[in-house]
Amino acid sequence: MSKISDALKRARAAVCFCSGRTRPLQFRVQRLEALQRMIQNRERDIPEALGANLSKNKWNAYYEEVVYIPEDIDYMIKKLPEWAADEPVEKTPQTQQDEPYIHSPLGVVFIIGTRNYPFNLTIQPMVGAIASGNAVVLKPSELSENMASLLAAIIPQYLDKNLYPVINRGVPETTEVLKEIFDHILYRGSTSVGKIVMMAAAKNLTPVTLELGKSPCYVDKDCHLDVACRRNTWGKFMNSGQTCVAPDYIVCDSSIGQIVEKLKKCLKEFYRDDAQKSQDYGRIMNSHHFQRVMGQRVAHGDTRDAASCYIALTILTDVDPWSPVMQEETFGPVLPILCVRSLDEAIQFINWHEKPLTLYVFSCNNQVIKNMIAEMSSGGVMANNVIVHITTHSLPFEGVGHRGMGSYHGKKSFETFSHSCSCLVRPLLNDEAQKARYPPSPSKMCHH
Repeated sequence: MSKISDALKRARAAVCFCSGRTRPLQFRVQRLEALQRMIQNRERDIPEALGANLSKNKWNAYYEEVVYIPEDIDYMIKKLPEWAADEPVEKTPQTQQDEPYIHSPLGVVFIIGTRNYPFNLTIQPMVGAIASGNAVVLKPSELSENMASLLAAIIPQYLDKNLYPVINRGVPETTEVLKEIFDHILYRGSTSVGKIVMMAAAKNLTPVTLELGKSPCYVDKDCHLDVACRRNTWGKFMNSGQTCVAPDYIVCDSSIGQIVEKLKKCLKEFYRDDAQKSQDYGRIMNSHHFQRVMGQRVAHGDTRDAASCYIALTILTDVDPWSPVMQEETFGPVLPILCVRSLDEAIQFINWHEKPLTLYVFSCNNQVIKNMIAEMSSGGVMANNVIVHITTHSLPFEGVGHRGMGSYHGKKSFETFSHSCSCLVRPLLNDEAQKARYPPSPSKMCHH
């Protein structure tokens, strides 16, 4: 642990306000451009590492994890001069001669990567942290061994290792790292790990951004069912269901049988008769998830192969609303479907559970969509599509309640990793206007 502590000390020394290395706008832009070059120069190595960890083919690896990050970097570089400028604020009658403004980076940010999207969910938040003028300590997921090793090898080739150290260790080491003092911690993943991160951060009063997944989907009887099933099938089963904003379960009316058949049709269209042989269908990384469908009625799927970490595309019906698969994020190719009798019952059912990370609703009726938004609380809402809302720069991605806190993406990343330091600069000359505040006060009271 001494090496890790030393790395953190070097990062804090490099970013400390007396040296100010990371503060100049040009420095930040140059680091973002270096990150851009890293992605371009390693565009073959990155998909290969993803394929080794998650059995993704090169197209899926690039499209799901890589393609949006260069866009994020370009957007950040374009907007950075505007966002990084001192922000003037409205003056009061007492501050007419003063100059109020807000600015400041945080310091050292700790980003904990995830195993399901080990490149995207590690590098994307790093873009915002660098743009905000911080040093960044990266901790790739130890379960994604190939990607963790690749990031540890290539990041120091393009970025200063003192400012942007990569810690490639396991859970015990991560636990020790969390005892260190950071200025912000970001984690996306399970609620159980999110609680551990938050408890560790609380000991040092460190602010956190947590995005913790479980996202229900309501399919209204008034919708284009073929389109709804196609989009849900794509969103749920991409990356073998290991996506925090994937539709976690479907709530619908008594047309459940029709939905199951249409979902099965989409599965066959996407992955043919045997998904295990499909080059578009990946694998689960952790054998723990093989137990998730036990004790449930399976309408489609339920084939598994522990040796290759394969779980078939699985649809569950007659699900107990209080079963573990409904309480925890499924985080695998398992799609429970529950039947309700009305929109009100669907809203009531979802509200019985913890607030969603994302709420999905499919309906041709705008009033249904408005009712879902008005009567429920969630980190975000998407109507008539899934997942793609997180690719929109102008939309913050955030959790709420049991699904996390804080937000990032686009400008919100810049704000999350910045400190709104309120500054008021007052001239020393002309103190006449300030005399009323100085003692003695009795004579002033007489004239009031």
